[in-house]
Amino acid sequence: MNLEMTGMTISATRSDQLIDPDLSVSNIYPDDDSLTEFELALMRAHKGFERWQEQSLALFSDLNVSGAESALLHIIRLHERPKTIKELARLTNRDDIPNIQYSLRKLAAAGLVSKTGSGRTGVTYSATDEGRRLTDASNENRRKLLVDAMFKQPDSRQELSDVTDVLNRLTGIFDDTVRAIAGRK
Repeated sequence: MNLEMTGMTISATRSDQLIDPDLSVSNIYPDDDSLTEFELALMRAHKGFERWQEQSLALFSDLNVSGAESALLHIIRLHERPKTIKELARLTNRDDIPNIQYSLRKLAAAGLVSKTGSGRTGVTYSATDEGRRLTDASNENRRKLLVDAMFKQPDSRQELSDVTDVLNRLTGIFDDTVRAIAGRK
């Protein structure tokens, strides 16, 4: 059996016969390589985005807020409307509610969000004055640095729209395959 991993072909024998060396993973599944490259690029983009979110708030505050927590703060502020944990989970495509709750407690302890309401469905989170100040400063920095850098190319708006469409479709594909895997367990 031949397996190709990181450009290296590994050969093995079965019944004292060498299996065809042209039967590498790349030859059997030619789209595997392009999917692997995409997955690596997606991971790098995700981590780069998390660092961007983290550093954007760190520029204006001494608080130790992760990229995921920064994202929650910005999403809570989105449309100036309080959000429930369920809405935050849906908007971020997360199902780790205990981790979201931990992040919300951390943001509340830092004075960036406030919690109102009670019960299972009546609790919402809003940005405090300090949370609004930080997100305003971060958003202005985003406009000066990120938006300018991203839209220097003539077709960048259309490219960004196309990539957004692809990522949204891929989110559905990933979610469908996760459900398929869960159904097999």
